[in-house]
Amino acid sequence: MTDEVEFITVFRSGDPTAKQDAESARERLDKGGIRAIVLGDDAPGVVEGSWEVRVPSADRARAEALVDLPGPKQEDESEVTTEGQSHDLDFVNLASFDGPGSEMQSTLLRSALEGNGIPCAVIGISQIPSLGFEVRVPKTRLEEALTIVAGADQSGAETAEGESE
Repeated sequence: MTDEVEFITVFRSGDPTAKQDAESARERLDKGGIRAIVLGDDAPGVVEGSWEVRVPSADRARAEALVDLPGPKQEDESEVTTEGQSHDLDFVNLASFDGPGSEMQSTLLRSALEGNGIPCAVIGISQIPSLGFEVRVPKTRLEEALTIVAGADQSGAETAEGESE
């Protein structure tokens, strides 16, 4: 009399992640109290290019139910939800500059904003200045940034008046 137990396949995959998927299924089965084995295509009866998980035939129904349950999500697979997210930090356009001095103007504005503690981003390509430049700030800091721009415009106008006199 032999103690051989008949094993049946409850999971098979030929996907690129088949080995990891099979190991994950085996872990779920082990946690459920079902003895399982993982076999690659080097084992007899396994389709070439695939991985299988086998369990004793007596545990078939429970094993199939456990394997069909969705596995734990990986961090990079987690669903993005909008609940609890805020668009307050979305960047909005503060100023656009075109022409030959556009890069210098955007750099000066960025310096003024960062000097006042307002984060900003300059969008533009130095190699193609004809496309222009934009200065963007977080939506929540837009009013504060506009005040700085207005102050800079006013002081620039006063400087220009003083130079012309």
